[in-house]
Amino acid sequence: MDPNAALRSHLTDLLTARQAHSTLADITAHMPRDRRGERPESLPYSVWELVEHIRRAQRDILDYCQSPDYEGHDWPHDYWPDAPAPSSPTAWDESVAQFQEDQEALCELVTDETIDLYATVPSSDEHTYLREVMLVADHTAYHLGQIVAVRRELGLWPPSGDAA
Repeated sequence: MDPNAALRSHLTDLLTARQAHSTLADITAHMPRDRRGERPESLPYSVWELVEHIRRAQRDILDYCQSPDYEGHDWPHDYWPDAPAPSSPTAWDESVAQFQEDQEALCELVTDETIDLYATVPSSDEHTYLREVMLVADHTAYHLGQIVAVRRELGLWPPSGDAA
């Protein structure tokens, strides 16, 4: 196998597949709607806050990789939701769907053979596409582990039942 093709395949798997960790879909499966914004006594965040943070960070890095006019956001305010619970019944579904769409866009970027993964992104003279994709995967995996911890503390792990 061509080493570049292998790298692209490994990166896509790192972003999307169950390997050393579960996926966002796995970890948020059957999360009761009325508990998505609940913070365990021992932890400072809810599952909603972590899901939305993962989505926002991934989106920001995707924008960073695509836009030559990228401007950074206000840390930490723009990377975390204002409240521990979704603002509406549809906010959760929209966040998860947007995460999936942006993840697919990152995978398209990774598999686009016209993009040199070792080249710098349009808005940077030091950060490569490869670095940014690995950063997304690492960041996401870290926070997925935190979601598992929150769910365990809430007595909701392993997932079971229906999310409705």
